[in-house]
Amino acid sequence: MTRELAPPARLTEAGRAEAADWLAGLPGLVAATLDRWELTPERVAAPGGRASMTVLVRRADGGRAALKICAPWHPAAREEAALRRWDGLGAVRALRCDPAAGALLLERLRGETSLRSLPEAKALLEAVSVVRRLWVEPGGPPGGTGGGEHPFPTVEEWTAERAARLRDGELAAAEAEPLVAEALALRDALLADEPERLLLHGDFRQGAVLASDAERAPWLAVGPEPVVGERSYDLARLVRDRLHDLVASPGAAAITRRRLTRLADSVELPAERLRGWALFRAVESAGRAWSAGRPAEAEALLEFAAWL
Repeated sequence: MTRELAPPARLTEAGRAEAADWLAGLPGLVAATLDRWELTPERVAAPGGRASMTVLVRRADGGRAALKICAPWHPAAREEAALRRWDGLGAVRALRCDPAAGALLLERLRGETSLRSLPEAKALLEAVSVVRRLWVEPGGPPGGTGGGEHPFPTVEEWTAERAARLRDGELAAAEAEPLVAEALALRDALLADEPERLLLHGDFRQGAVLASDAERAPWLAVGPEPVVGERSYDLARLVRDRLHDLVASPGAAAITRRRLTRLADSVELPAERLRGWALFRAVESAGRAWSAGRPAEAEALLEFAAWL
C-alpha cells in the first residue's frame, strides 16, 4: 500500500468535533484512494483548506493531477457536478470522482500562485473576468445553457441554517447585536426579491483562483461551494478580499465602499444588493469565527461590516 500522508495542520485545526473519526481515518482513506486510482503522491498541498486535503500526484500515464479528499460537510459530488457543468470554462476540470470517499481527481494547477500574488487592482480585474464565466444556468449538459434539474441548493437554503446560528449565537447577545440584526434583515429582504437564479461558485475570492498552464485560460477557479442564486451573492465575498490589508489601511471604510461600487459597476449590478450580501456574509462569517475560537478574525469581519 502507498505510504500514508498526514493531513495539513490547517485542516486538522479546523476539524469539527463531529468529524473527529473522519480526520483520524483520513491518512488511510488517502492512501487507499491513491492505490485504487493508481496515483503516485508527490506532496501534500499546504497550507490547504479547512474542508479538504489535497495531494499533488502523478497518474499511471505520468500526467500530473491533484487528488482532493473532501470533508463530510463539503460533498464531493456537488463540487464535481458544478465542475462538470462549467466543463473547464473558468474553472478547474474534474477528471474523476468517488462521492462515497469524498474523492475528486482534478487537473493540476499552479497551486502556489493565486490572484493574491497580483497587485490588487489587477487581481480584481482578473477575478471579475473569471467569475463572469461561472454564472450559467444551473441545469443542462456540461458547458451548455438551459435549465433543468440540478443538485445545487439555493442561496436561501444554503444560508438558512447559517442565519439561524447567527440569530441564536453569541454575537447576537453581545455588542454586535445591531450588526447581526441588520445582516439578518438584509438577507430576508434580498431573498424576498431575488432577481435571478444562476449557478454560483459560492466561495469566490482571489485565493480561490489559481494560475493555470492550460491553453484555455491563465486563471481558473477552484474549491466551489456551488449554490443557485443571484450574482451579488457570489461577488460579495470578493468585496472583503485582503481584509487584513484593508484593516491596516488609512481610510479603510472609504476604500471598501469604492471597491464595492467598482465591482458592482463592472458587472452592472445594483450596488445596494451587493452591499447587502457583503454585509450579511461578513457578519455570518464573524459568527462562525467567534464560535471557532478565532476572535481576532471575528472582530476584523465585524469592523469590515461596519464600514458598509
